[in-house]
Amino acid sequence: MTQENRINTNISLLESLIPVIVLISILAFNVYVYGDDALSGSNQFALLIGGSVAAVIGFRKKVTFVAMMEKVANNIETTSGAILILLFVGALSGTWLISGIIPAMIYYGLDILSPAIFLPACVVICSIISIATGSSWTTTATVGIALIAIGKSLGFDLGMVAGAVLSGAYFGDKLSPMSDTTNLAPAMAGTDLFTHIKYMFYTTIPSIVITLILFIVIGLMQSSKGDVDVSAMQEAITDTFTINPWLFLVPVLVIFLIVRKTEPLIALFIGTIGGAVLALIFQPDIVVKISGESELTFVTAYKGIINAISGPAGIETSKEELVDLFKSKGMAGMLNTIWLIVCAMTFGGFMEAIGALDKISKSLLSLAKSVFGLFASTVASCLALNITASDQYLAIVVPGKMFKNAYKEKGLAPENLSRTLEDSGTVTSVLVPWNTCGAYQSNVLGVDVMTYAPYAFFNIISPFMTLAFAAFGIKIKMLLEKK
Repeated sequence: MTQENRINTNISLLESLIPVIVLISILAFNVYVYGDDALSGSNQFALLIGGSVAAVIGFRKKVTFVAMMEKVANNIETTSGAILILLFVGALSGTWLISGIIPAMIYYGLDILSPAIFLPACVVICSIISIATGSSWTTTATVGIALIAIGKSLGFDLGMVAGAVLSGAYFGDKLSPMSDTTNLAPAMAGTDLFTHIKYMFYTTIPSIVITLILFIVIGLMQSSKGDVDVSAMQEAITDTFTINPWLFLVPVLVIFLIVRKTEPLIALFIGTIGGAVLALIFQPDIVVKISGESELTFVTAYKGIINAISGPAGIETSKEELVDLFKSKGMAGMLNTIWLIVCAMTFGGFMEAIGALDKISKSLLSLAKSVFGLFASTVASCLALNITASDQYLAIVVPGKMFKNAYKEKGLAPENLSRTLEDSGTVTSVLVPWNTCGAYQSNVLGVDVMTYAPYAFFNIISPFMTLAFAAFGIKIKMLLEKK
């Protein structure tokens, strides 16, 4: 980058906050006007308006347009993997529907998951899968979708179910040595992976225990309304699909591949093709219906599979409650989220280019006069970056770099910082509608962020838990402390 394109550091805190204030104001108005449809375009344009305000401030500070666009391009480039994953998740959901994989998960799930245990079971199941795979995104895109469908069949509020799914998924993601954020946080703080994971147990276990207790109480309240008769729903499923345990071969294969550290894109692609093969073997009539033709040929088989992969697909059923469950969005259904991610990265790029993110972070750091103040500033910085930069990786990297020396100067071991980065940066990203994680999860699960956020107990509790430990001096490891 040339001298004239360098980030200007003379920006004031007020100037740094102006684009954020404009953005949040427009987003709030969008929710008032459009409700759940805000993701269909209005929020995306709000992010571009916020970025434009930042650009105007940048011009006044002599930051060139080339410098700003360079930051935007770099930001968008970092999300290319996430965008491809989104497309493959859409494709996978299409073939897993028409193959009967998702209906089979619903069918057998209705047998074993009663209302009384359903919500805590969602937390436990997603925790196990996420620890095994190291990916909250993969967990929600596979078992998460099925659990949402089962929850709807049982009559649960989908916000509750999504909150339980995400609580378990992010708990497992935090503690898995295969998770990218779990590796990133100690790298930024200057500690090793397994010291970081061990140290996270102190705050993470109490958070998930409280989460489970809350969902157990809610589940018991739900069961008091009476058990749901699921036999009619199961009959409707078997009337539409051929259901058997062989359909679980593909989900098991996908989980196995990811546990074996196969790249998620490769695993999802294999899962998509596997679903297509099972559709042709077990559900040929459905493939024909999706193709819009009358008999199964090579062309109609190809057309049916591609239609399910690329665009919305719906399957008729005799049970009204199952109509919405037997629909998939395909790759086309992910385009609003991709659009949101690109716009969010544009806003974050402009904010970074004009020095606004750096100024906001340094202002938070200046408030750290005590050990608790340092922890609180770290948490606030992570939250601020999840809101302004719209990306959980930036919410880990920027505070990690910024606070590393401050922790060292106060004699604090680096794992204090890495734990705080995860407790506040990783898990809260899913609570921000325009953050890449919030946008992804709301689209995949089909539940608006503001609907599931009040029930994402683990994600809400985690930053408060790390602050409580700091306030009371619990398990705050010092540099001179003997291991």
